[in-house]
Amino acid sequence: MLQSFHPLATLIARLFLAALFLLAGLGKITGYEGTQAYMESGGVPGILLPLVILLEVGGGVLLAIGYQARLVALVLAGFSVLAAILYHADFGNQIQIAMFLKNLGVAGGLLLIFVHGPGSYTVGKDRPA
Repeated sequence: MLQSFHPLATLIARLFLAALFLLAGLGKITGYEGTQAYMESGGVPGILLPLVILLEVGGGVLLAIGYQARLVALVLAGFSVLAAILYHADFGNQIQIAMFLKNLGVAGGLLLIFVHGPGSYTVGKDRPA
């Protein structure tokens, strides 16, 4: 009985995760200079911001439609863990702890997509047979 909900639940999970990256990437475009300064505060050159935007927006779109979802999920999971370490590892600050754990949780959800695939509703070729 519950198996019949798996395709829809997998699609919704993928869309929720994709929305996070898509909106974050678009927000970086509208707040470009502030985002560059924030990146540099974590030791990342601000010149890499276009690549970050491309990763978040492009990865969000690809994840949403399910194209190359396993690979995209793995890359975004690594990005999430790296962002947690670089920008949210202030364990003396409750908000930063929450942000760190949020990033790890997102990475965990993405790793599930990497392992189990994007589900049935996808344009990708890595869906289950």
